[in-house]
Amino acid sequence: MQIPIKRAIEKVPGGMMTVPLLIGALITTFFPGTPQFFGSFTGALFSGALTILAVFYVCMGASIDFRSTPYIVKKGGTLLFVKVGVAVILGVVFGRILGESPVTGGMFAGISTLAIVAAMNDTNGGLYMALMGQYGRPKDVGAYTIMTLESGPFLTMVTLGVAGLSAFPWQTLVGAILPLIVGMIIGNLDREMRAFLSRAVPVMIPFFAFALGTGLDLTKVWQAGLLGLGMGVAVVVVTGIPLFFADRLTGGTGIAGVAAASTAGNAAAVPAIVAAANPAYADAARPATILVAACVVVTAILTPIVTAWLAGIVGRGADEPEEALVVADDIAPTAPVAPVAPVTGR
Repeated sequence: MQIPIKRAIEKVPGGMMTVPLLIGALITTFFPGTPQFFGSFTGALFSGALTILAVFYVCMGASIDFRSTPYIVKKGGTLLFVKVGVAVILGVVFGRILGESPVTGGMFAGISTLAIVAAMNDTNGGLYMALMGQYGRPKDVGAYTIMTLESGPFLTMVTLGVAGLSAFPWQTLVGAILPLIVGMIIGNLDREMRAFLSRAVPVMIPFFAFALGTGLDLTKVWQAGLLGLGMGVAVVVVTGIPLFFADRLTGGTGIAGVAAASTAGNAAAVPAIVAAANPAYADAARPATILVAACVVVTAILTPIVTAWLAGIVGRGADEPEEALVVADDIAPTAPVAPVAPVTGR
């Protein structure tokens, strides 16, 4: 008997990210001693988010082709620039108001420049590509190969530095993006390595999502309450509007821009990584993780709804003639050809 587990998970918006994240959070909330009780490999899975993410970035980098078509570079680069640009502007504004520390009291308790930048900076790639596959044009899916440069803490650290807050050593900045760069080099030097490593990208997602979830106590997510909900809505609105117009300016329908207005699940790990690199953010890291995690959940639900609504207004745009698209030369390797038996006659 077969149980359609994968199919059921994928019915949830961003399910491969949000479902394992929620499972991990539930275990931590109601059975906090689980990793210590079992120890060994089970315990390591609860605390291995950063290690799994490092491997994920190498595999993700391998899927990025240096020879992406001009359209992909234009579309992906524009969406990347706008998404990060919004985060930089907000970082500068709130950096002047809040500095590195979080708000300690009142209805905005826990909010910080770190939380805002981390939530705004990184797009949920799996959700974006799924929405583009359903509502967008096939070539728009490839734009995410450029947008993957948002992944990880690198651009968040750069944004905080640009905002005039505490800077990071150059070694830390390089270390944050090095796995992605190494993966890109390997994937472009060898197509077979690209195919080999690229297959691991979707496989790794539920594992690091689970590990990230085990760092979240749902009682604290509940405490985020309206603030977490409000931040999630703000991500969709504040980044979605400029992304919509940026997409239109690059010849799109606006759907790709709105589909990118979300928070990636791995963004929940960014505050802890930033705090580990610079202790000035230590106080902000824990509440920021909770708020960013709330943004992940809220945007995973709200972004598909808004994208579907927009698609109903402007149309899919998928019927337009498609230009040739090469994102990553044959991610799936060619199947081996069976040897042909010699033909013999009598």
